Amino acid sequence: MCDPRIYVADLTAYVNGKLHGVWIEATDDPDDIREQINAMLAASPEGFAEEWAIHDYEGFGGVDLGEYESIDYVHDVAFFIEQHGKIGAELLSHFGGDLEDAGKAIEDHYAGCYKSLSDYAAELTESTTQIPESLQFYIDYERMGRDMEMSGDIYTIETAHDEVHVFWSH
Repeated sequence: MCDPRIYVADLTAYVNGKLHGVWIEATDDPDDIREQINAMLAASPEGFAEEWAIHDYEGFGGVDLGEYESIDYVHDVAFFIEQHGKIGAELLSHFGGDLEDAGKAIEDHYAGCYKSLSDYAAELTESTTQIPESLQFYIDYERMGRDMEMSGDIYTIETAHDEVHVFWSH
């Protein structure tokens, strides 16, 4: 993933058929972002411009930003993604952009990263239960993992092949 950034467009120029805007690092201080927007508007080819919108963005994973998102929210999302990487972006997407829920999930409900859900089920079972050696080959960890997810006890986010992040639902 690349660093989160936004393309802010001058709406006065846009309405008059001109593309005028600036790419801004979304992890910059919110006041610095506002200054960059104001500088872009001051340099408008249409003279006096005061309206702007986010017309593009990158590095936000599956998070959708609207044209008129608040700068503080954009910064907070970018900072969360910078702090937690791809899993942070996917969590935000999973929670519809809700920073509080995504933060709580990563801090309080994260069970870890595994090659597969069956690896998680095996680790959980073997660390909490004494399994007789005669029964070890009869346990279907793949089915156990799938059942945990289908019952709503856990949810998973896959960020790459062999990279499954497991979260407790409660």
